[in-house]
Amino acid sequence: MSLDFDPERQKKAKEYARKRYLLFALDLLQGAVILAIFIFGGLSARLKEAVESFAPGQVAVVALYFLAFYAFYWVTGFPLAWYEGFVLQHRYGLSTQSLRSWLSDQLKALALAVSLGLLATELLYFLLARSPHLWWLWAWIAFAFFTVILANLFPVLILPLFIPFHPLEDEELKARLMRLAEKARTKVRGIFTLKLSVKTTAGDALLVGLGNTRRILLGDTLLKDYTPDEIETILAHELAHHLHHDMALGIAFQAILSFLTFWIAGQVFPFLVRSMGYEGLADIGAFPLLAGLMGFLTLVLTPITSAYSRWRESLADEYSLKATCKPEAFASAMVKLANQNLAEAFPPRWAEILFYSHPPIGRRVRKAKEWLEEGKCASP
Repeated sequence: MSLDFDPERQKKAKEYARKRYLLFALDLLQGAVILAIFIFGGLSARLKEAVESFAPGQVAVVALYFLAFYAFYWVTGFPLAWYEGFVLQHRYGLSTQSLRSWLSDQLKALALAVSLGLLATELLYFLLARSPHLWWLWAWIAFAFFTVILANLFPVLILPLFIPFHPLEDEELKARLMRLAEKARTKVRGIFTLKLSVKTTAGDALLVGLGNTRRILLGDTLLKDYTPDEIETILAHELAHHLHHDMALGIAFQAILSFLTFWIAGQVFPFLVRSMGYEGLADIGAFPLLAGLMGFLTLVLTPITSAYSRWRESLADEYSLKATCKPEAFASAMVKLANQNLAEAFPPRWAEILFYSHPPIGRRVRKAKEWLEEGKCASP
């Protein structure tokens, strides 16, 4: 088992990461420019006037405005999305998708985003019109409710649209992993093979779903090149999320942050509407203003969400090391993931704070090596 990162892969990982950071900044800049064109360039007022001229009522006005706004946003953002999601992924050997397959995924994602976004926007403007003082509270309740619903439905309705999966076929490995689950006193609805190889060369494992849809997914790109011991340590990490109730706690934590987001928006948005001369909170012309405000608040709170996630992931790593007592296999698995996925072992601190939902992989390997050096599992 190799416990050292490939220097050449790490060099490429750093280069790849820098480009992704730049693309993230460009994406933010592009979004800000588009919102500025709508808000300060008069495009929102002209669009509102156009849809109101032939729309039969408020529901139709909101729907037509949203569809036009989203179409403008999607089309102008497509070149950047294509470069980041297709060109860059192929350039660094991380994608196995044809352009046709990638475009198909983009259209599916667009259909989902438009459907859910239209529903959310119609509900939001209904609340803005009917409850101008407490719209933010009712909107937060609806947001929290749909978050739970989507988390439950994701593995059975949404994920299969993009990546197929099936029950793990390796009976020996399955039995080994189920024993690990029993040891953790955790009821697993199923362990599945996720056909990542149809999209990417990267390896991954994840916990998805709630209640009767909760399951563990192991990428076929992992099962192909990792030893049973390495896979066991990865599964133990995912089982820890079950054991620690991380799905439910994560939703609850996100609900708290979203409450803060909606509350601040409820205080700031009326002031902005009045100061900028809109007709009222339910004025569809102010939609870009509200979208920009919510996006800004979400961005500001993202480091808090990421810090919480890194903490829970570090606890899952700790459990994996304790449950399997195979620190060498854990470290080897992490090194393989870094080399395979072009993950930067030790990213800049600012990048970790802004972008990382997991502890940097170099730190995870270091923890496993400390267990190995200290002989914590010398006598399992």
